[in-house]
Amino acid sequence: MSGTSEGTGSAADSIRPATTERHPAVPAASAAPSGPSGRTTAVRSATARTTTVQATAERATTVPAAPDRPTGRPTAEAERRDFRAAFNAAHLAMAVVDRDGFVVAANAALAGLLGSEPHALDGQSAADLVDLAAEPRTWQAYREVLRGRQARLRCTRRLKHPDGHSLWTEVTLGPVPGTGDVLLSVADISDRRDLQARLRHLQMHDPVTRLPNRALFFERLSAALETPSYEKGGTGRIGLCYLDLDGFKAVNDTLGHRVGDRLLTAVAARLTQCADQSGYGRTGGHLVARLGGDEFALLVEDSTGTEQLADLARSVLAAVQEPFDLAGQRLSVSASIGVVERVTAGTSATALMQAADTTLYWAKEDGKARWTLFDPERNAHRMTRQALSSTLRPAVERDEFMLEYQPLVDLESGVVRGVEALVRWNHPQFGTLTPNRFIGIAEEDGSIVQLGQWVLRTACRQARRWQIEHPSDAPVFVSVNVAVRQVWDSDLVGDVAEILAETGLAPQLLQLELTESAVMGSAGRPLQALQALSDMGVRIAIDDFGTGYSNLAYLSRLPVSVLKLDGSFVRGFRYEEGSHPNPADETIVEALVQLAHRLGLTVTAECVETAGQAARLRRVGCDTGQGWLYSRAVAPERIAEMISARPENLAR
Repeated sequence: MSGTSEGTGSAADSIRPATTERHPAVPAASAAPSGPSGRTTAVRSATARTTTVQATAERATTVPAAPDRPTGRPTAEAERRDFRAAFNAAHLAMAVVDRDGFVVAANAALAGLLGSEPHALDGQSAADLVDLAAEPRTWQAYREVLRGRQARLRCTRRLKHPDGHSLWTEVTLGPVPGTGDVLLSVADISDRRDLQARLRHLQMHDPVTRLPNRALFFERLSAALETPSYEKGGTGRIGLCYLDLDGFKAVNDTLGHRVGDRLLTAVAARLTQCADQSGYGRTGGHLVARLGGDEFALLVEDSTGTEQLADLARSVLAAVQEPFDLAGQRLSVSASIGVVERVTAGTSATALMQAADTTLYWAKEDGKARWTLFDPERNAHRMTRQALSSTLRPAVERDEFMLEYQPLVDLESGVVRGVEALVRWNHPQFGTLTPNRFIGIAEEDGSIVQLGQWVLRTACRQARRWQIEHPSDAPVFVSVNVAVRQVWDSDLVGDVAEILAETGLAPQLLQLELTESAVMGSAGRPLQALQALSDMGVRIAIDDFGTGYSNLAYLSRLPVSVLKLDGSFVRGFRYEEGSHPNPADETIVEALVQLAHRLGLTVTAECVETAGQAARLRRVGCDTGQGWLYSRAVAPERIAEMISARPENLAR
């Protein structure tokens, strides 16, 4: 590379030494740096440095006089002096670097930043001064700028000052127009970095407990899941304890939020202590974070298995249950913990948190003050339940439900007296579902009202159709199960009256079944509704009698017509080969039957499966029987055949 002292030049021309013959800093074959490990040495010989300094002095004294200019305009020499003065006086650290990567001229600001003198930087490798070879990508970009193939480079570098302290800098390189040189500028951004770090700490930590907050927790969790730790000598597994304080709201409500915050801070300290005592992973411990409210999480990277997480959960549970002394307030609390442990491969942060949240819910549901380990099988059941819940309401509108009927048979005559309507769900994904799979869900989300109305209307319409199709036979009543929520959330009395009028079914041919616990606990509106239905002529039956409250004194004051004995009583009547009947079972059932009859009630026995059971029930005075001895739940067409069949053909 060569240059002359002719012309006005650019800013860099007025700064860099000008000679009629340029002395190369390195051999031509190695003029451009080749890489972090094999680049040309940054140190020139003392002779080359002396020559460069001399050339600089010569250029300063041998610049030709500029041609005459109009009065008032600066000469080229004056411009060069101005540029040099500005370069040296600038607060921004700068240096001119030639295409070989060596410093041609450096200003005082750069020298002060690096703890040196300006002239001492001349001839040194710019890459070494600001550590541009530390990263391959930055090093490659730097070479492209020197070659003129890239216009600009900007990067952040942490430099070591000779006095020992470190500083963060922003390094910028760009071409000097009209020359082959580049301008290097270095800005000290240490204060800005410190401020950013403090702001990030405030942004990523909880102000009450000083623990990492939800944002930092998910950042750490995502980072742990992105790269499997076994690539760095880890186990490739991850664990999580998701904790929620039991009854924390009561502390806030009774003692105030200030005491509540102190409690949270004390809990955070104990959790941190547990994590420090058990942490031995590559991170030196486990991350403890407050996710919000009274929820905390302990993240275990490189976990060794479920036993490690179980041990951590036990220690956390014991630590939290120890009493807290908070400014004169002695508090005792407990916690529920959901524990999840799995391999990181194929696991997302969302899936892990969903599993932890589900498991925490199980711990609460199972009685609180405990830890629960994630169970895939139980979760599959929950997912199925959730799928059913989300599609239950639309299923009624899509006509996915159907009714089957199980006969209620007179134990003396064998004649079908009535039928119980049992709803089935023809689910497009899970097939035919029995009531125990979805009725509980319907009661929880309130869709039982809509579904119950459909069942009631369909059953009454079918009972009326049998009555019309078999005019010579005694009409059969239809029994429909009713949930207490139907009484609370709808006008059950109005619905029944409307459906009976619509279908033309007599009220005496409709029986409504409620569980014993629901009926025995009835008061207020439910009791008024049952009384109104009874006054209308509708039969009220207590289902599963003998398994709930069994408040016999209260029974006499209820508008009940029928008791349905739970199947557990009837199963004790079964005769088996080589065994003898238990007289106690028969005594209990006989007493219940006699009591019911004295109260003017009829008795139906459920789960009748053998002729021996039917005979014993008949002997103690039971009125009707229901069970597989007579028939399973069947389609309406099969019930029509049973209505016209001879009684002896029903039991098989």
